Amino acid sequence: MRTRRPRRGGRLTTAALLLPLLAMPAALAHGIGGKDAAFVAAANGPELFAFAYLGAKHMVTGVDHLLFLAGIIFFLYRLKHVALYVTLFSLGHSATLLAGVLLNLSVNAYFVDALIGLSIVYKAFDNLDGFHTLFGLRPDPRIAIPLFGLAHGFGLATKLLALAPPPEALAVNLVAFNVGVEIGQLLALSLLFALIAAWRRTTSFARLAIPINAALLAAGILITELQVHGMIANGG
Repeated sequence: MRTRRPRRGGRLTTAALLLPLLAMPAALAHGIGGKDAAFVAAANGPELFAFAYLGAKHMVTGVDHLLFLAGIIFFLYRLKHVALYVTLFSLGHSATLLAGVLLNLSVNAYFVDALIGLSIVYKAFDNLDGFHTLFGLRPDPRIAIPLFGLAHGFGLATKLLALAPPPEALAVNLVAFNVGVEIGQLLALSLLFALIAAWRRTTSFARLAIPINAALLAAGILITELQVHGMIANGG
């Protein structure tokens, strides 16, 4: 009897899901730099489309955000559940992004990025059923996810404040930026959900689901440790 070979689509999907983990250095440098930073620092009037583009670009190139989103939807099968949790995350993310910049509220960037790393650790550990196994209970994701959304938004607000954008038209530009972030999140989420849905139809999903989430857990721990070390080294 011939052994059934795994479907090629399953291998390709798994490889696509591993790419963010292989791009970990980008996650650790997640911010706004170069020409984008110079543009934000010099914008002294309404630049709605430009800020919306920057918001979308920030989201789709933010490996830390993408890893957390992948963890959220990894074991979700219904679109209504995906919509619920992503909406909760977006509400938290948008609240601290807007409030942080407009009210000039910022904290140590390393500290916030460490919290973002912990959000990845939380979701991967939850996907591995670690909370139930060790503690006999599971944190309600309807509470945990928006709380971590607050951390993600605060991290972005801190990075924007560091650029000292001019106050002229800051509010409208910031709203446009946030709209861009949500558009980028929707695009990234749609691709991630399609990849995971396709992967579930292959024989490799059941075999690799645990190793993938273990790798996700390790990535979150790595991000957290490096940010804590950075905070200590810089006197945070």
